[in-house]
This record gives sequence, C-alpha cells and structure tokens, in this order.
Amino acid sequence: MAQVASVPRFNPWVVALTVTLATFMEVLDTSIANVALPHISGNLGATADESTWVLTSYLVSNAIILPMSGWLSTQFGRKRFYMACVVLFTLSSMLCGMATSLPMLIMFRIMQGLGGGGLGPSEQAILADTFTPEQRNMGFAIYGMAIVVAPAIGPTLGGWITDNYNWHWIFFINVPIGILSLLLTHRVVQDPPHLIEARKRSRESVDYLGISTIVLGVGFLQYVLDKGQQLEWFDSGIIRAAAAISAVALVVLVWREWTHSHPIINLSLLKQRNFASATISNFTLGVVLNGSTVLIPQFLQLQLGYTAERAGWALSPGGIALALLMPVAGVLGTRFDPRKVIAVGFLLTSASMFWMMRITPDIDFAHIVWMRIFQVVGLPLIFIPISTLSYVGMRLEDNNQISGISNFVRNLGGAVGTSFLVTYLARHRQIARDGLVANLHHGNVFFDRYIAALQQSAVLTGTSVADTSRHALAQLELMLDAQANILAFISTFFVLGVIVALLVPLPFLMKRPSAEEMAASQGMH
Repeated sequence: MAQVASVPRFNPWVVALTVTLATFMEVLDTSIANVALPHISGNLGATADESTWVLTSYLVSNAIILPMSGWLSTQFGRKRFYMACVVLFTLSSMLCGMATSLPMLIMFRIMQGLGGGGLGPSEQAILADTFTPEQRNMGFAIYGMAIVVAPAIGPTLGGWITDNYNWHWIFFINVPIGILSLLLTHRVVQDPPHLIEARKRSRESVDYLGISTIVLGVGFLQYVLDKGQQLEWFDSGIIRAAAAISAVALVVLVWREWTHSHPIINLSLLKQRNFASATISNFTLGVVLNGSTVLIPQFLQLQLGYTAERAGWALSPGGIALALLMPVAGVLGTRFDPRKVIAVGFLLTSASMFWMMRITPDIDFAHIVWMRIFQVVGLPLIFIPISTLSYVGMRLEDNNQISGISNFVRNLGGAVGTSFLVTYLARHRQIARDGLVANLHHGNVFFDRYIAALQQSAVLTGTSVADTSRHALAQLELMLDAQANILAFISTFFVLGVIVALLVPLPFLMKRPSAEEMAASQGMH
C-alpha cells in the first residue's frame, strides 16, 4: 500500500525550533555539569572520586535508553514518547537542583539520563518526517546546532553559573525551558499517518531478552569506558567483570536483534550501503567532536593554567562558528554531491588536527581560539549530509529506528573516543617524560650548561649556594613535565588527524541518491 508523507499543520521551521529547544537543553546539560563537579563534591561532602558518579550515572542511563528510543517511539507514539522524555528530564532536573546528598543527586541524575536519552533521536525522526528530502539539509542544520554547539558553550555557561550563583542553578535553568518545550510540543508536533499505522501493527509481545541485553551490554560498556582509565583498565577486577558482562550481553543482543521478527534495534537496516557508511561516519563524528572537546580544555587547564570558565571562553567562538556554518553546510549539501561534501569535511577536520600539533607551552589565547574555529569548520560538512543520506531510499516507518541507531552510534563514538584519547594522552605523557629524562645526565654538555644557568639564576634571586642545586633540579622538573605534556598532546592530535584522514574515501562507498530514491523517501512508495 502506498504511503503518503504527512503535511505538518505548522510551518516546518516552527516544528524544528520547538523540538530543538529540549535537545539543546539536554546536550548542554551533559557538558555543563562537568565544570560544577568540584563545587558539587565540596557542597555535598563527597570525595572527588565519589562525585564523578554524578556524571557516570547520567551517561550510563542515557546510553541505555538511546538504542531503544526508536522502538519506544513506535510502541507508545513518537509525540507521546517525546513529551514523556521532556517531562522526565525537566522534573528530574528540578529534583537534582533540590538534592541534599550525593545518593539523592545520583538517583535523580539516572532519571535525568533516561529522559534525556530519548530527546535527540525523537527530534531527528520528527525532522525527517516534517521536512521534504529537499529541505532536510536545512532542517538537520537546526538539529546540528543543538548537537554540536551546546557542548562548546556548556563549560563557559557552567563556569559562569557556579562562580556567580551556585551549582543548583545548572539544573534549575532546565525547568522553564522544559515547560516551554512541553507546551510548544503539545501544540505543534504531530505523529504522521505512517507512524500511527506502524503503531497499530506493532502490538506484538515485548522482547524482554532484547531489552535486558541492551541494559546490561550498553550500561556496563558505558561504565567501562567512563571508569577504565581511572581504575587502570584491566588491572582492575571491577573493569574486567564489567567488560566480560558487556561483551557477552552485546553478542547475545546482536544475535537476538538480527534474528528476531520484531527487533527493538533493527540491525537489518545496516544491510543498506548508505546507512552502514553513514553509521561509521557518525561514530567517527562522535569520536572527533567529543574527543576534541575534552582534549582542548584539558590542555588549557593543565598546561596553560586556565580556569574552567576561561577555557570555556576559548571554545565558545568555535560554537558560534558552528552555528553560522550549519546553514551554509545545509545549502552545500543540496547543491553539490553530498559524498564530496562529506569527504571535504573529513579532509578539513583532519587538517585541523594536524594544525593543532603546533601547540607550544607559550601559545596565546588568540591562537587557541583560531585553532578551535578551524577545528569545527569541517564538522557541519560531515554531520548534515550524513544525516540526510541516512534516510534516502529507506521506508518511512524506519525513520524512528534510523534516528535511534544514528544517535546511539554517535554517542558511543563520543564515549569510545574520549576514553581512548584520555588513556592515550596519559600513557604518552609518561612515555614522553621517560624519553626526555633519558637525555638528562651529567656529561651531556647541554644539560650541564642548563643546570649551571639555573643555579646562577637561583643565586641572583637570593637562594643560598647550598640550595641552588636542589632549586635548579626542581625548576628543571617543572619544565620537563610541561614539555612531556606538550609532546603527549601533539602525539594525540596526530593520531586523531590520521584516523579522520583515513575516512576521506569512506563517503564514496555510498550511492549518490537518485531522483527515484528521493521521491521514495518523500513517501511515494
């Protein structure tokens, strides 16, 4: 039977701005809490290690709900599911702000993660159904602004709020936004006819094994990625156990979802060449976006001594650049072969990572700002065409699944990328330090001259002759640590650049959509 795409009652741009509101709020909240963590632990009497559960609890529950969001949207109705997520996220945000102990805050953060996990995939599916294929590039540009701009301004806003008010307000600010989003969604969003029909046909029994393996596999995987470096990876019995449970559950999950007649995650969609390629690209986008957003603030705060707020200000111009470039990328994706646009995006992003290798211990604020701006130039060229191509030639009733899988893979890429890069950075910091120390010994003419110069400088500042040697070695150690840090960051950006460069040919594995496929994705099946 032919399916006809629904015509929204309201202007598509009104719908886009409405659903973007809550998604922006949710993505912003994932980065805004990082800055406030020391304030939270101090206020609630928790140790630094205990307070990290404020972040981990949210990430785990958020990761669990993401892959199930497409199935839940079909089961309960997308509008109803989306509004339920907004209500849960808003209510739990208010409760987080009112928390008086760490266990209370962690419990409410779990609730917040469950609510937030369904917002992004639902919005992307709503936009796919609201805009025609010709308009989708621009529609996804609005969505992209929420996904990639919010993490850039989160640290700045979080630093400003915690410095001028207190940490409770990083959660309270979600309440009025959530209420406004709920009212607007109730008014302007509707479920399309094909989704209503799919819901009527989906009255089958619930796949409890699928749900259980998602909870176990994804939840423990997120825990391993988040806590691995802190617990020394597989030297820790907890990490080994969590990794084993995750591996077994994920293997069972893939088997179950691939063979089940009504899967919670429709893995058979990956048989489509375009969607499979887009999924790999989405994973990489998550690695680059989240990884670079973690690396640069670390460099600024650990190496240059920036406060969290000042580090946020260094990232903010990149967020503004992204906001301006998203519509431009939307136009380019329409006028040119989207595969070439994606390839250019990967090329620019790779080049920006190699440019970051020019960092030095005395790099100034302006250089950091321009490096970050260049770093984000290629991301819209990747994000928007990928989002558009994911839906081309696919059935309308698969839109919920496509958006759920796409968002899950991008978030998983962010978790894997952050974990890998932080671990790589820590290990190579030590490797770089060992390499530098190997050349520091008496008999090395440069070492002897440098120590003598430091001793002479110490004498001139009033240090006693007896203490000059100790003072010189202490100064040398500080410089050694700084150089090791710089070399580790340079090595990490090099690896990131190589990974992205290897993906430049990937878009050409996709098929360029034909006029017939564009018409099919518009509802003319």
